[in-house]
Amino acid sequence: MVEVGDEAPEFTAPLANGDVEAFTFPEEVADGPAVLAFFPGAFTSVCTEELCTFESELDAFEDVGATVLGVSVDTPFALNEFRDQEDFSFGLISDTNKEVIDAYDVEMDFADMGYYGVAKRAVFVVDEDGEVAYDWVSDDPGVEPDYEAVEDAVANVSE
Repeated sequence: MVEVGDEAPEFTAPLANGDVEAFTFPEEVADGPAVLAFFPGAFTSVCTEELCTFESELDAFEDVGATVLGVSVDTPFALNEFRDQEDFSFGLISDTNKEVIDAYDVEMDFADMGYYGVAKRAVFVVDEDGEVAYDWVSDDPGVEPDYEAVEDAVANVSE
């Protein structure tokens, strides 16, 4: 599993930002820290609450030059609809091929529902040098991250 001090895995994946375009990480956020917020599925209650919280706190991240990105295995078209319905102003990474969740080792299954290969709820803060400065991974998809700890981690790497 990716941990604090590790080099953040690089990836190229579709970015849902109102349009759909190729996005390369960390190359395209190299001028400041990044928050990668992995979530199991768009339009679900806890995932919506989590991303709405990141949206409501977005100014605190942007004030220190940080980029917030959500990551799930949903299609970019579903993620754009999710962004539109919830009025998110940050981009959502579509990992339909599951390469990103595999690289970060955050894949989980909802075997009792017959649904396999979704992202665990996880947050990684990556500094401008591409090193993981904060990691949080939950095996319980109903638990949200400690948003204050994420903000503190971003502030610490932005100083």
